[in-house]
Order: sequence, then structure tokens, then C-alpha cells
Amino acid sequence: MTILGSRGSERFNQWARTLLLAVTLPLLLAACAAPTRLTAVSEDRTTEAVVPGIPGARYWVDKEMEPFLQDAMQSFAREQAYLASTNHSGPLPPVYFLAISGGGDNGAFGAGLLKGWTEHGDRPMFKAVTGVSTGALIAPMAFLGPDYDDALEQAYTAVTQNDIFVERWFIAGVLSDALADTLPMTKMIERFVTQDFLDAIAAEYAKGRILLVGTTNLDARRPVIWNMTAIAASKAPSALPLFRKILLASAAVPGAFPPVMIDVELDGEHYQEMHVDGGAMAQVFLYPPSLHLAQQSAKAHIQRQRSVYIIRNARLDPDWADVERRTFSIAGRAISSLIHSQGIGDLYRIYLTSQRDGIDYNLAFIGADFDFEHKEEFDQEFMRALYKYSYELAKDGYPWRKSPPDFDDLDLTPGDEKAVTAGTPSS
Repeated sequence: MTILGSRGSERFNQWARTLLLAVTLPLLLAACAAPTRLTAVSEDRTTEAVVPGIPGARYWVDKEMEPFLQDAMQSFAREQAYLASTNHSGPLPPVYFLAISGGGDNGAFGAGLLKGWTEHGDRPMFKAVTGVSTGALIAPMAFLGPDYDDALEQAYTAVTQNDIFVERWFIAGVLSDALADTLPMTKMIERFVTQDFLDAIAAEYAKGRILLVGTTNLDARRPVIWNMTAIAASKAPSALPLFRKILLASAAVPGAFPPVMIDVELDGEHYQEMHVDGGAMAQVFLYPPSLHLAQQSAKAHIQRQRSVYIIRNARLDPDWADVERRTFSIAGRAISSLIHSQGIGDLYRIYLTSQRDGIDYNLAFIGADFDFEHKEEFDQEFMRALYKYSYELAKDGYPWRKSPPDFDDLDLTPGDEKAVTAGTPSS
């Protein structure tokens, strides 16, 4: 028997590796085949598809404003009926809007701010709450009020990566629909969004209040706004699973987390829409600028004071980094820069809309003075520090900004005041 020399051994090992790869790769590809789905709705009929059993569940506000406007007026009618039932008389009470942005584990900022605001003693009840991504997870509890502050604290200070996602083997992630599996987050959503939780939201719908969550229809590449209060009030058997799916979809970072497939119907046929993070279209939203709230209110003879509070779960100052000269580092840095710029643009859009419609503008964001190491996504120590940071600011009266960053130089901000404390909107 001849013993192989070093060169022969090397050739044998190379041949063996090639053979092993040739045999196993087809098996791996088969095992990691992309998940299947039902056909998407055709482009020309996208807006005609409905969610079975809940026809008024959502809006395509980039094109069709009438359904949104009709629901807004109906919510006012329900509010009037509710006020009459409480023997309210005199002028309409002020209304407050809350818009909560995306930001991943930076959502600890919003959670801490809401808790501190409650303790400061002047947190209002919001007429409407909107949420995107991590803001969508916060929004339902913020909508229901201070009774859910402790649940928010738990959600943003006691969780770790393992409570949100499980990393997939790299090849499986690349050949599937995401690099991670969000089954842990699905279970977490199921724990706090129960039927009792949904019933509580439905009760607020009857008072004329509105909870909205944004997702992105990736097939159509269009934003979708879901009326979560209408879904809860529908009492449809599918309402609870749909509510949960929408929250999961709004936080489904494309590529990192799996998309959420939502079943719809058109002409009796079944289709599926692929929905991902609402932040793919907007980091934060109030209502479509094309609504012209002031004009619509004047037509309906509605006069009242309005204020919007925006929680941007992110820093607005430049975030310096020594970027590695590697593909993933460069691409990741570029994408995060795009998200940062988009988020600032959203704040400008809401500001201009609110100024046009006579709405008092209030902005909160993570200040440059917060300096705590962020080791990984959903870093528990980081989230606890950020929660404490915003909580301490808010319990002493959060210094809300009256305009977006660097907007003062354009001289479009009424007055010279740059900040007010929480709960004390200017007229």
C-alpha cells in the first residue's frame, strides 16, 4: 500500500471537498428553497382587493383620500355622540395627536418618555395615535394610556435579542426570505395583544379615537395605513390575528426579518400581499398632506385647538463611524444614512403640514448628550440606559422642540420660542 505524499494528499483533499460540495449543495438548495406564496394582486387592481370580513381595514393614501376623509368625519361624529353622553357643553375640547417613529431598540426612548410624561402629570389622551415599525409596537399601548406604561417598560428594558429573533444559518437566510426568524417576536405580540386588549381598543373607537399603523406593500411598493381601531371594532373572527399580523409586518425590516403575507380577496379569488416595515416608506407619519385638515374642518364648521406630538426614536445629529472597507460595512452604512435622512425629511413634511393646518408642533428625539455604547441590536443594557434617559427628561417636563432640526434658519417658525414643556401646547 502506497502512502500519499503531501502534494497527493492535498489533491485528494481538494477532490474530496469538491465531491462533497457537489453532492450536498443540491440538497442544501432543496432544503432552503424560498417559501411559496399565493399570487399577488395585479398592479392595476391593487387598491380593489379587500381583507375578508373587514372591508374598511386600510387606506391607500398615496392615491385615494376619500375613504380616509370619510372615516375621519365619522370618527368626529362618534366623538360628538360620546361627548353628548357625558353631558359636555360649550366649545369642542382640544385634540392631541401622537406620532411614533421607527427605530428598533431605540423604541426604549419612546417608552421611557411616555412613562415620564405620565409621572409629570399632564400627558393628554390622544385623539389619534400613529405608529411605524417599533413605533407600531408602542402605539397600541400609548393609545390605551398610562395603564400600559409598565408593560411598555417591560417590553423595552427586559427583552434581549432572543426575545425578538433567531438568526438563521447564513445559507438558509440567503436562500429563504430573511436572515432571521421572528417567531419570538410573534409570540411576544401574541402575549400582549389578547382579545381583551382588542376589546379595549374597540371601546375607544366608539369614542371617536383612532389608532393607525403603517406598513409597506412590497408588491405594489406603496404605503398602506391600517385603521387598527376599525379592525378591533369590527368584531370579525379574523380581527385578532390580523391585528397581530399588522404589528409584526410594520416591524419586519426587509432582508433581516421575514415579510408578513396578508390574505386578501378580489372578485372571489384569493391573493396574498407581501408586507414589510412601514419605515420603507416613512419613518413617521401624521396624516397625508393632501388631506388639508384646516380646509375640511372649515367646511364642516369644526373649530378646535389641535396639537401634534412626535416621538422620533432616533438621534438627529450625524453619527460618525470609522467604516471598514468591506462590502457589507459600506452598504450597511449607506442604508442607515438613507434612513436617517428620510426620517428628518418626514419631520419636515409633518411640520409644514401642521403649520398649514394650524396644528401646534412638538418634537422629541434622542439628544446628542446621550452617549451609551450600543453593542448589538436589542442590547438590553443600552435599552435600559436609553429608557432611563428619556424618562428622566419627561418626568421633569420634556423640552419639546417647536420645529425640525435646522429649520429655524428658514424663519418659518412662528415666534422665537424653541421648546416648551410637555403637555403645555402653545395656541
